[in-house]
Amino acid sequence: MKIKILRDKCISAGTCVAIAPDVFELDDEGKVTLKNEKGADEQTIIDAAKSCPTQAIEIYDDEDKRLFP
Repeated sequence: MKIKILRDKCISAGTCVAIAPDVFELDDEGKVTLKNEKGADEQTIIDAAKSCPTQAIEIYDDEDKRLFP
């Protein structure tokens, strides 16, 4: 699984961090950054991406097929 963060879309809601704190964190600007791509199981990471109100997190499988959004 690959995680792509679209920083320009991030509004610092923090829901991704609340759901997957070992995967995502907010930087000094309040923007989401990747902490550890393997910090949670696949479903938790997808749930965290789905929780983002601006869809600032894209999830791809190992063959680059988009899983979300």
